[in-house]
Amino acid sequence: MNRAWYYACGCHYRLAEDSILLISGQLVIQEKIMANSYFQLESNLRNLKLSGHVGFDSLPDQLVNKSVQNGFLFNILCIGETGLGKSTLMDSLFNTSFESTPSPHNLPSVKLKAHTYELQESNVRLKLTIVDTVGYGDQINKEDSFKAVVDYIDAQFEAYLQEELKIKRSLATYHDSRTHVCLYFICPTGHGLKSIDLVCMKKLDTKVNIIPIIAKADTISKTELQKFKSKIISELQNNGVHIYQFPTDDESVAEVNSSMNAHVPFAVVGSTDFVRVGNKMMRSRQYPWGTVQVENESHCDFVKLREMLIRTNMEDMREKTHCRHYELYRKKRLEQMGFSDVDSENKPVSFQQTCEAKRSILLQELQQKEDEMRQMFVVRVKEKEAQLKEVEKELHVKFDKLKKDHTEEKKKVEESRKKLEDDILELNRRKMQFAQQPQHHTLTLGKSKKK
Repeated sequence: MNRAWYYACGCHYRLAEDSILLISGQLVIQEKIMANSYFQLESNLRNLKLSGHVGFDSLPDQLVNKSVQNGFLFNILCIGETGLGKSTLMDSLFNTSFESTPSPHNLPSVKLKAHTYELQESNVRLKLTIVDTVGYGDQINKEDSFKAVVDYIDAQFEAYLQEELKIKRSLATYHDSRTHVCLYFICPTGHGLKSIDLVCMKKLDTKVNIIPIIAKADTISKTELQKFKSKIISELQNNGVHIYQFPTDDESVAEVNSSMNAHVPFAVVGSTDFVRVGNKMMRSRQYPWGTVQVENESHCDFVKLREMLIRTNMEDMREKTHCRHYELYRKKRLEQMGFSDVDSENKPVSFQQTCEAKRSILLQELQQKEDEMRQMFVVRVKEKEAQLKEVEKELHVKFDKLKKDHTEEKKKVEESRKKLEDDILELNRRKMQFAQQPQHHTLTLGKSKKK
């Protein structure tokens, strides 16, 4: 059964899975059985001839029908500087208008905007998510331009991992937002890649399938374009950047994919305008000196990109995203959590043993933290008691001083009161004396008459 059948049915086919439920950690982990065990099992099988028709040869049809019924999804990440034609190329690839708004050049940082669309071709439904990097490469300091992109991809992996780790999973209805392919738009300078391009692709090559494309390829002559392509591939190889290679292990598509690998990076042209060419209306760009036909392979590599991206290798990109990039992220995250398939002696260890060991270590750490907190509490209580005693001592000193002052003040008041009483008694005594003395009144009516 070749890979083309997998593309048709649209399913992630795995040889075997071992599901282990971790109740204490609410963790469900899927571990793949080793390939050599599968081949040993396959070698032990006996080949029998059927005496009649059974009907399991309809399994491919059943899978195809189920996949068509459920629909498919595909997530594209477009990275490139503002004005390189990312939105126009998406409109051209899917022969529709996504009605995107132009991005300004004065954004302080890079932002990612995701838009999801429901497309249908014949009876096949596709849920397409296009993620655009708004403001990429517009800042003066481009050192952290890739950080927002890396954080977005990791966030989608983490969301899928958390859904997968739930006890009650709903992966069948979960909207998988993991990025399946990254179209990296290269500015058509003709002088090679910029530093930001190399740094960003180097950060992303282990997280997503990268397909570099030369945007607005109609601005470069064919001779310069071939030299530009060769220089891009040389710089990618010299800097250890791994881009997506179309698979050649399936004999049905090996020849075309091998030839297409030699055309990477694709030089593309997008357009939202239609120009009549002969008897057909075709997407084209009209210039005073001629017309560039988007779907003409002698003008650009747009048709090659569309065939490789959508028609031939879409399912392979989805499969590589799940089996390679997501598995690598999942492995690192589980190792950060402390889980491993082998112990310190490199011997296989069961998941239950790992869980019990982690639980034991966790209990020890909790007990140690409890003892430390208890000791800290005792120390704090003693310090507080010493502070209270010091405050109490100060209060006693203050009270004694106030008591002494009060006694002295009371003594002064008593002395003043006694003196006041003595003055009152003396005053009363003098009043009585004055009252007992005889009083002589002399009234002068006037001068006496002279005789």
